[in-house]
Amino acid sequence: MAITKKAVVFVSLKDGVLDPQGVTIQKALAQMGYEDFISVRSGRFFELEINPEATDVGRKIDEVCTKLLANPVIEKYRVEPGE
Repeated sequence: MAITKKAVVFVSLKDGVLDPQGVTIQKALAQMGYEDFISVRSGRFFELEINPEATDVGRKIDEVCTKLLANPVIEKYRVEPGE
């Protein structure tokens, strides 16, 4: 069995970009009686399995994020090591 590396990419809207899904969730929370939540920002994440023999992985992950996983005009991303 081959050992693989993992990376987790979290993508979210940049500050100042309207998040209609987050607004809808926040309104639903308020209607449910959870008035303490002032705002909600939504996002998504991706788990990437990486060939352990791959080289220059950081650069490749950045390219994948900017070309496919995130829209750099309105979204930001962060990468963390996976488990």
